Amino acid sequence: MLEPRGGIFKRLVLGAVLIVFATSAATAGALFDEVNALVGAFERGQTLELDDELAQADAGKPQTILLLGSDTRAKGARDYEGRKARGRSDTMMLVRLDPKQDQIAVLSLPRDLKVQIPGHGVDKLNAAYALGGVKLTLNTIKQFTGLRVNHVVNIDFRGFRKAINALGCVYVDVDRRYFNDNTAGEQYATIDIKPGYQRLCDQDALDYVRYRHTDNDLIRAARQQGFLRQMKSQIGVAKIIRDRKALIKIFGKYTSSDIGGSRKKILRILKLVIASANKPLHQIHFTARSLSDEQGYVTAGSEETHRLADEFLGADTGDEDKQIGNKKRKRKKKRDTTPVRLVDASGMGKQMALQLVNQGAKGLDLYYPRQLTPRASFIAPPRFYTLRDKKGRKHRAFRMVIGYGDIGEYYGLQGTTWRKPPILSGPREERKTGSRTVEVFYDGERVRLVAWRTRSAAYWISNTLTQKLTLRQMLALVRATKPL
Repeated sequence: MLEPRGGIFKRLVLGAVLIVFATSAATAGALFDEVNALVGAFERGQTLELDDELAQADAGKPQTILLLGSDTRAKGARDYEGRKARGRSDTMMLVRLDPKQDQIAVLSLPRDLKVQIPGHGVDKLNAAYALGGVKLTLNTIKQFTGLRVNHVVNIDFRGFRKAINALGCVYVDVDRRYFNDNTAGEQYATIDIKPGYQRLCDQDALDYVRYRHTDNDLIRAARQQGFLRQMKSQIGVAKIIRDRKALIKIFGKYTSSDIGGSRKKILRILKLVIASANKPLHQIHFTARSLSDEQGYVTAGSEETHRLADEFLGADTGDEDKQIGNKKRKRKKKRDTTPVRLVDASGMGKQMALQLVNQGAKGLDLYYPRQLTPRASFIAPPRFYTLRDKKGRKHRAFRMVIGYGDIGEYYGLQGTTWRKPPILSGPREERKTGSRTVEVFYDGERVRLVAWRTRSAAYWISNTLTQKLTLRQMLALVRATKPL
């Protein structure tokens, strides 16, 4: 059967609406009106009775929000074990707003995570929603992570198209081709998105964030978080303010939450949003492993769970926010001593560049890698295409896709005559490597991409979705590229 239509856009609505009110209220009177409008939006949605299950937080203190994206099942539908289906939680994400931290922490929990569901035994995490709805899902997540949760927002996938129309499209660095047309008799969601930096809209954006046919939940979560990060960085305050009425309407119609019509709760969240509005998103990477049995569990031991909780809460956060362990586990930043070992790929790399020439590529230097990481290989063919910027101007672009060697993991070389695309805004640092000045972009402590520019074009090497390449590896890959 087709996968449920859920995704990142639904959960982004909450953040977008809150930012609207944090940035558009220039006077006390305007703020009062805007808060009233937001209270009305919450009142139109269903109120979740979860007060006994949620932790209380004083005004201005850190808060953790559980965001659920769920589908509504047809009347009489049954789950995979024949039980009456309440619906399914397509995505489960924890967001940490902490005024003392310089980032917004985001932790996605795999749907297939092997957990102990209170009162029901061992099962996959998304089974908790089918068995007991939002409350059982919340209690299962709290028990597994040891984290306290302050608020829950559950959003139905039916608001997707309205939300995406209100929020607009987003430029995304697509790591490889995503394709399925069910011609082989399969029953998966159809999709056809080619690799390379591009603008995704409507159905393509939905298909991209919910794809899981040939990868796994960990890759899917990383893709969704990366999409959210790129979208957050591109949606301007002016657009959110202009479209706030549409966002409020969508939010009120397609969400349920514990916040209800409480002005006090809304103001507390607004205060945190104001303090966090300009902070980048920090992806907490779930490094669990997938079991290769017929049940397809994703598993994580206690050590991995502790690490996730520590990173999510932040090094300066007290133990009172955590229900596991009695000690603060501060981790020292380790120096990267990983040997940089690359293998020769000059012949195949040159062939990739020549294939671009055969596709009609011209107007920009065609760089190609002469070396790759071990076990990596080129995914043919490379792509030459036209990329339009925000003003509709055309730019030449190409993408070479490189399979890392692990399921769902690809890195790539991108070039375009658009010298200042959104993805290259705000590098954290610059490094000199060989004759090039390289801009380095991070997600937390992990490298997301490295880029360099010429007089007529911009080039970058993108890390895998779970950011497996180290900075030293990526800089070595930059040095190993040359123009045709």
